[in-house]
Amino acid sequence: MSTPLSIQNAASAGLRIERIEARILDIPTIRAHKLSFGAIFRQSPVIVQLWLNDGACGFGEAATIGGPSWNEESPESILHAINQYLAPAVTGQEAGRFEQLIRQMDVVCKGNRFAKAAVEMAAIDAVARSLDVPAYQLLGGKVHDSLPLAWTLASGDSDKDIEEAERMLEIRRHRIFKLKIGARTPQEDVAHVSRISRAVNGRASMTVDINQAWDGNTARRYVPELIDAGVTLFEQPVAQWNEEALRDLTATLPHTALVMADETVCSPQDAMRLARHKACHVFSLKIAKHGGLVRTRAVAAIANAADIGWYGGTMLETSLGSAASAHVFATLPGVHHNCELFGPQLLVDDIVETQMERRAYELVLPDGPGFGVTVVPERLARFDRARAGLTPVHVDMGRASAQN
Repeated sequence: MSTPLSIQNAASAGLRIERIEARILDIPTIRAHKLSFGAIFRQSPVIVQLWLNDGACGFGEAATIGGPSWNEESPESILHAINQYLAPAVTGQEAGRFEQLIRQMDVVCKGNRFAKAAVEMAAIDAVARSLDVPAYQLLGGKVHDSLPLAWTLASGDSDKDIEEAERMLEIRRHRIFKLKIGARTPQEDVAHVSRISRAVNGRASMTVDINQAWDGNTARRYVPELIDAGVTLFEQPVAQWNEEALRDLTATLPHTALVMADETVCSPQDAMRLARHKACHVFSLKIAKHGGLVRTRAVAAIANAADIGWYGGTMLETSLGSAASAHVFATLPGVHHNCELFGPQLLVDDIVETQMERRAYELVLPDGPGFGVTVVPERLARFDRARAGLTPVHVDMGRASAQN
């Protein structure tokens, strides 16, 4: 049974933020991860460590995809914003007043949602650990014990993607596949998706993420062909600003397919506007782009009120950020369209003692204190960018591929 939030608030009274440290990690990926705007071969998350005055310690994470190529923030800008502005603003503040912490960060720093999300995440983890409760109990209590887990096929090579899909189906890890397209011509993309769809032959559901690569006319022309190929969910087919094309596509798709907004829905205000204009069927939720767990719940509340579904998105975080996402996703009502918290599987190594359990195509929510994962200091040190050149990093790609 969840502890009433009022009791939790009373118990957390007097818990103050004593100290904050942040660092950039550089972790190679097990393969190239190709998107419409380029490919990544490593992830560089910013990890925040936050201590309370009672000795409790929490961790937060802000991961970008390809540095600043996904949005304006980069690992370097996130680290600077935390060290120079956000950490000084919240140090000494009452840790359990999460909304107040967000407002304080807003006062000293406009935008910078990724950086703010990492600090808020660390505060929530620390308070939950101090109270010895799972983080989801501070966020309203869980609705889901597990969520179906998608996998992204993004090598860019049809044969490799088919081989990867077959392996995931064989070991019963994933039967929901997202394909990253948009880097090639639409005709090539359709052929690529069609080939993979034929190979899995109805054994898995298919989503495509176009990552803003198409204009409205291209989307109207080629989305029907992708529907014929078996795609049922279309993520951000047009540019972030092109809400009109997103709305037109949403209005004209057959009932067998849905449009999902990602880059277009970041703030609660974005969510309200898209809901008012009926510009999509689904919101892709990501803690980093919304500015933290509290604001992710605000965006999800608008989706629920507007009869818009939600999807648990990822910024390819380690198990730390993925567990934080799982905790907030577990509290959300309304129609959901699975989650894709597979980031740890894409990395050659992780920073936690034990990853979240994956069972029968689903990700199981960890129930331990905080976000339910234990960060290993030696692994932080291994990939710490500040230590580069001091301690060699050895990556056994054969071992990593076998484990994943």
